[in-house]
Amino acid sequence: MSCFSATFLLHLLLLANFVSCGRELELYEEAEPRLARLVSSERKRCSNDDAVTWLSAALASHSTCLDGLGEKGWLFEARQARNLTWVIREALAVSRARRSRRGKRKALTGNSGQGINLATWNAATSAADIVVAQDGSGHYRTINEAVAALGRLGGNRPQRAVVYVKSGVYKEKVEIGRDLKNVMFVGDGIDKTVVTGSQNVQDGATTFNSATFGVSGDGFWARDMTFENTAGPQKHQAVAIRVGSDLSVFYRCSFKGYQDTLLLHSLRQFYRDCQVHGTVDFIFGDAAAVLQNCDIIVRRPMAHQSNMITAQGRDDPNENTGISIINSRVLPAFDFRDVKGRFRSYLGRPWKKYSRTVVLQTDLDGLVDGKGWKEWSGDFALSTLYYAEYMNTGTGASTADRVKWPGFHVLRDRQEAEQFSVRSFIGGESWIPATGVPFSSAV
Repeated sequence: MSCFSATFLLHLLLLANFVSCGRELELYEEAEPRLARLVSSERKRCSNDDAVTWLSAALASHSTCLDGLGEKGWLFEARQARNLTWVIREALAVSRARRSRRGKRKALTGNSGQGINLATWNAATSAADIVVAQDGSGHYRTINEAVAALGRLGGNRPQRAVVYVKSGVYKEKVEIGRDLKNVMFVGDGIDKTVVTGSQNVQDGATTFNSATFGVSGDGFWARDMTFENTAGPQKHQAVAIRVGSDLSVFYRCSFKGYQDTLLLHSLRQFYRDCQVHGTVDFIFGDAAAVLQNCDIIVRRPMAHQSNMITAQGRDDPNENTGISIINSRVLPAFDFRDVKGRFRSYLGRPWKKYSRTVVLQTDLDGLVDGKGWKEWSGDFALSTLYYAEYMNTGTGASTADRVKWPGFHVLRDRQEAEQFSVRSFIGGESWIPATGVPFSSAV
């Protein structure tokens, strides 16, 4: 069904050509095919959830552009561009209202790739489309050569292309572009297959472009790899991986950095049995993302810093985005274990006005401050954010001294928590089973 009028959409598409934000302009180009689909002959296959997801992603892209302009000091341009968000916000409001009236439908499913299974694929028994090996035993020695080869295949690419990356430390900056859909990367294990870089804001990159590994192609899957940014805490924002891939899945992967490690940029994402290491805002962005059975590892910050695990970027109340951490563990890194009492560490702070983060059935180490959550600046967003905890355990789980903000909730009812489950929050029952990755659908 069409989720809003063609007129709205056409105005939205014009927005893509209105503001030049350097490389971030690609974000608008990525949004166009999804939004055009809503008024095309395929519109009947579009669920209301798809529409809200794609519009939320368009708003996230616009916000990223504004942030990039601000980081470059282009404040006038940022103010001018900010005035254009009304188009997206109006479309979101219309689409969300229709979603409420008509109920939810299943999301469009990603291509399963002819039975290829992320969880069980084995290099010893299955042939990869491309093998990367630094010792010359594969098709290519670098990941970027493999990505370029996938691009050259064009329409001759298999339904799901499998890239096997053998053990090694790959010092590369990698971009999986929007045209490379349904790509699967498999490594030899955490800390065995490592993609590493060190770009950062302090040395001139924007946060968005500092990512060691960036993914835009929908349906991206990855397993048994480490993605890291080694810039260090003194370089501030330095992203290890940036994900803007719809229906993306990461299984048994590790993301290492300090500030801004894992950028959950936009769209629907699922992380299972992963590790995320960092200090400040190290899980952030405006995707609809679920992290399930993951280890969230808090590192030692600089002397004057506090740790903030999340900084969610929802900027409109009609977005369906947020960070849902389920059945996971928050624990100190080895170098932080003995000094954690000298620093304050929080579950998150509100990056944007309608920031939304929930921590459910998760074991919280005593490193978590009794307040639980931290202000961004004064009373900004304290009444508009949505933060919640449900049935957490561990020495840091007591809610007795938690913040008293209007937007903070201690959930008592399973039904309240269920709205943030894999099934309800990201519609995971319709697209995660194809990966073979284990998951718990309900809370």
